[in-house]
Parts: sequence; C-alpha cells; structure tokens
Amino acid sequence: MGADNPTGSASELTPQRVAELAGELSEAEEESRRKRLARQIASLGRRRGQAPARREARPGRAGARPGLRHRTGTVARGVRAGGQWLAGQVLEMAPKVPIRSNARIREQYPGLQTDQLADRLIASAARASAGVGAAVGVAAAVPLAPTAPVELAVETLSLVAIELKLIAELHEVYGRPAPGSMPQRMLAYTGAWADRRGVRITANGLALAVGSPLRRKLERRLLARASTSALALAPLLAGAVVGALIDHRETRKLGNLVRDDLRKRAGSHVALAES
Repeated sequence: MGADNPTGSASELTPQRVAELAGELSEAEEESRRKRLARQIASLGRRRGQAPARREARPGRAGARPGLRHRTGTVARGVRAGGQWLAGQVLEMAPKVPIRSNARIREQYPGLQTDQLADRLIASAARASAGVGAAVGVAAAVPLAPTAPVELAVETLSLVAIELKLIAELHEVYGRPAPGSMPQRMLAYTGAWADRRGVRITANGLALAVGSPLRRKLERRLLARASTSALALAPLLAGAVVGALIDHRETRKLGNLVRDDLRKRAGSHVALAES
C-alpha cells in the first residue's frame, strides 16, 4: 500500500475502467445488463481486497468476527486518509467519462421534450447508482475489514462517474454545454458536481480553475459522499438494500438540483431575449 494511494488499489481499479463501466451502466436499458455491469464494478474492489495475504484478526474474544462498528471505523480511517487520492482519481477519470451529445440523446429517446429528457436521464442515472450500491453492498457482506476501504473507493468513484455523466448530459439537453476541450468541459462539470448546480460561465469564460479552492471543495464533497455510502457496509445483505436506496436517492437529488438550476437559467435567458 503506497503513500500516494491509501486505499491500495490494484491495476483493475483505474479511472479509465471505472469510467467505462459506469458509462455503460448509465445507458443500459435491460435489467440483466445493468446487474452484470454493477457486479463488474463491485468486483474491482473485491479482487483487490482478496489479493494480499490477510493476517488473522485479533478480536476481543476468541472466535468473534469484526463487528459493524469495527468495520465502519476502519472504513472511516481509510476514507479520511484517501480524500486527496480520491480527488486526484476523479480529476483523472472525468475526461474519460463517455458523454452523449444532445443530438444522440434525442435520437435515443425520440418524441420527448427537454424536461422529459432530463427526467429520463435522472431516472436512468439514479437506477445505475442504485445498482452500484446494491452490488457493492453484497460484496461488502463478506466480513473482511481490510477490503472495505477499497470497496468504498470503487463505489465512490463509480457513483461520481455516473453523476458526472448525468450533469454533462443535462447541460447537453438544455443547450448549455460547457465550452472548451473535453478536459476543460469535464473539469467544469466536476466543479458543478462539487457545487451541486450548473456550470457557471462568465463573460471571460468558465468561472472555474483547477486550483486549491476547487480541489478542497471536491475533497470535502467526496468525503461526504463516501461517508454516506459507508452505511451500505452492513452485516449480511442488508447493505445491498441500504446502499441501493441511499445511492438512488443521492443521485436523484443531485440531478434534480442541476436540472432545476439549468431550467431556471434557460427560462431567464428566454425571458431576457423576449424583453
């Protein structure tokens, strides 16, 4: 486990792979395909957790397994140590998240108006997040505390990828895509993810820079997101249910906030043009 990666990720846990799987999951329509992709995401953390040799646990009493409080404490310490690493992974992953253009989205969902398209994107993203939460909850049911921080890192990165894709595509359907190259646009959407609103554009361009303020804000938001997802690390399969509900709720909430912000600004733009 290196100092630059407190979670001890393996080669499978790469921003590229997480972005690919999360992108496919967000667009998947068939339930069987969604479940398969969610299991693939969960397996990224499970494989890493099984790789190193594990030392025998030293419980307070003979034969006792690590309890939920012990596991949650281990996860919390790992998450705090990995905040900077998570932020770095998100910034590396963001340009790799596959984004559909406005034309492609409307081609895939013909006949829907802009607000209906937005609702469809939010519902699909929330469903994808729920699938990740459920799959990671199942993987976390195995009582091996050392794997929990890795599982949580995989879940957090995957959820961020799903939500970045949602934010970018909401901007597309409302006709307000961020300007610039793909890395610049995805950096803007990452800032929007941290701010819980649409991309801010001024007369001088994007009101965003990849400096300390953005990084600190991103780290805080990631730690909050990971701490919320840590509730899924419950005994047996309860974590699958809890994780699905929490992740579905959080992604839908984010989507609604960004959609409402974009809708408000789109309405203001129309009203200004007509005045």
